[in-house]
Amino acid sequence: MFRIIALVCALALSPMLQAADAPTAPTGHDHGTPSGDSKAAEPQESMFLSVDPKTPKTARLVVISAYNAVNYGMNFNGFAKGGARYTIPQGWTVSVMFTNNSPVPHSAIVVEKPVVKKLQMGEPAFKGASTPYPVRGTTGKTGVPFQFVADEAGEFAIACGFPSHSANGHWIAFDVSTTATAPSLQFGTKAPYVAH
Repeated sequence: MFRIIALVCALALSPMLQAADAPTAPTGHDHGTPSGDSKAAEPQESMFLSVDPKTPKTARLVVISAYNAVNYGMNFNGFAKGGARYTIPQGWTVSVMFTNNSPVPHSAIVVEKPVVKKLQMGEPAFKGASTPYPVRGTTGKTGVPFQFVADEAGEFAIACGFPSHSANGHWIAFDVSTTATAPSLQFGTKAPYVAH
């Protein structure tokens, strides 16, 4: 019943989302490609991952929604559909700064990897591992911080919690490792960038 309600809500919102779309992508497909997208800097791993020198075992992540036109703007840091992968050592604190470059609402929520196919994300995999009100999302370029402890090993994802966005590819991989000694970020098939 809940899935049917979520689907009806997503379909009802669709015309409003299309009306707010930027004109740079095919009609009905753009989910908030940022204006001036062609000037977006080529994403470099070091822009999105660092360690806190003052706080041991703390990884600092920058997660930017609609960074460029990839996947019609439904991307994080320029990647979608698991094309980027954060790996965090188990037990580390993860401090995230989320920004949405789009006028369309987006959010970030850490979920178990299979959940990305669902229309509705549910609760985060770790306590505190989402932006406030992930179903509603946020707009504007004001950063939204959140922090959590990656206390369970496994394969997870950072997904957009707005209904149906994750199912349409708005997610990247987030692994918690028992063997990693430092956080890393991998873009595509490139060697992972390890933050020290």
